[in-house]
Amino acid sequence: MRDSVRAVHGVVRAPRSPDAPSVPAAIREARPAGWDLLLGCVAVYIATTVGRVHQLFPVLLPLKPAFLAALLGVGLYLLQQSGQRRVHRLRSPTTLCLLGLLLWAALSVPGALNQGIAFYVVTDLAKAVLMYAVLAGSVRSLRDVERLTLVYFVVTVLYTAVVLSRFELSGDSWRLNRLYYYDGNDLATLIASALPLGLYFVLTLRRLVVRGLALVGLVVLAVGEIRSGSRGGFLACLAVVAFVLLRLTTVPVRARLAGLVVVLVVVSATSSDKYWTQIQSIIHPNEDYNTTSDAGRMKTWERGLGYMVRDPVLGVGAGCFPVAEGTISPLARRQERGIGVRWGAAHNSFLQVGAELGIPGLLLFIGLIATACMSLRHVARRALTASPPAGDMSRLAQSLMAALVGWTVGAFFLSLAYTDMLYTLVALAVALAKIARGNVTLSSQRLRPTRN
Repeated sequence: MRDSVRAVHGVVRAPRSPDAPSVPAAIREARPAGWDLLLGCVAVYIATTVGRVHQLFPVLLPLKPAFLAALLGVGLYLLQQSGQRRVHRLRSPTTLCLLGLLLWAALSVPGALNQGIAFYVVTDLAKAVLMYAVLAGSVRSLRDVERLTLVYFVVTVLYTAVVLSRFELSGDSWRLNRLYYYDGNDLATLIASALPLGLYFVLTLRRLVVRGLALVGLVVLAVGEIRSGSRGGFLACLAVVAFVLLRLTTVPVRARLAGLVVVLVVVSATSSDKYWTQIQSIIHPNEDYNTTSDAGRMKTWERGLGYMVRDPVLGVGAGCFPVAEGTISPLARRQERGIGVRWGAAHNSFLQVGAELGIPGLLLFIGLIATACMSLRHVARRALTASPPAGDMSRLAQSLMAALVGWTVGAFFLSLAYTDMLYTLVALAVALAKIARGNVTLSSQRLRPTRN
């Protein structure tokens, strides 16, 4: 039998000894490959587009880290088309939905209310799609998915810690509002998506120092969630907690309950009376401006449905919801009487896409999230039934599902359809599914009889 050294899916297979047993199970594997330049570029890109580190530390701004990381990452990925990094391994329903969404956004430009805005949004979305491919394609093993997931969690903790230290809350300013790039509501959704990822590292990694730091990070995120004062963020966190308690089957029930107790302790120790007054308005919506004001969410959503009915195929154009508010909405007529009209956002990512890209665009957007969750669910089930069970892979799949649940609930109250938060999480989901398929293929290859 021929002796060889093969690199399969980022794992190096040692040459076979003549004295070794002639069974596939006897083949030993070395540890997965470590960090390389491509993975480092992807990590920098996540740190800048999700964690906004260049805005937290302005000394980084002249270096253009996001642009350089993206440019170098794309070049390296094109040069490394082998093994798990082959682009064809990204074929999936999620990738198809994302490409369809980009195409439909491009088709909306000619008939957009403002073609300049629509073209800019489509260009930005194209960049996100390209980096989605680079991120998911750069992954070679489960360890790589863990590394990039850890980057997402760490930069979220860093962002939260910095704004908590720099924006003091006192008197009427009891909540975080205008921050770096994000506002308080955006931050709350980002935190909700990062919490289950931090929980994964607390429960998975064996090094006590890393687990302890991850636990500290979770406390920082919990404090940031409270200080944001976001009702949408509160609901997003409730959805994450419910998912962890009911669906995170790879974690013992006692650990899940212990985590819930820790969260409750942090919330009770850091929340104020004003925060709970804000949260109680969820139960009493009739007393809130979102139901009474023309600029509130309910009236805005009604107008958004009207834009969708008006242009059900291609919508008003990518990024043009605020333009519709100021030009074709019923409120726009007030400008004839000298009354100003707010060109506001949709405050709902699904309605944002439906109004701007029509019903087909909305279906593609929903399909993007749904297919990512379904692929993660499939990975979690297959990993648990494998022999031997891949507990870490299953747990990471369920943690990413919880992150997507948190983002989806938070984004229901915000205009986040084209932000990098979503496309980073979706890329991690596709990357994990790719690795899971590769492991199944590798296992089936090992079970085939060898020829002398």
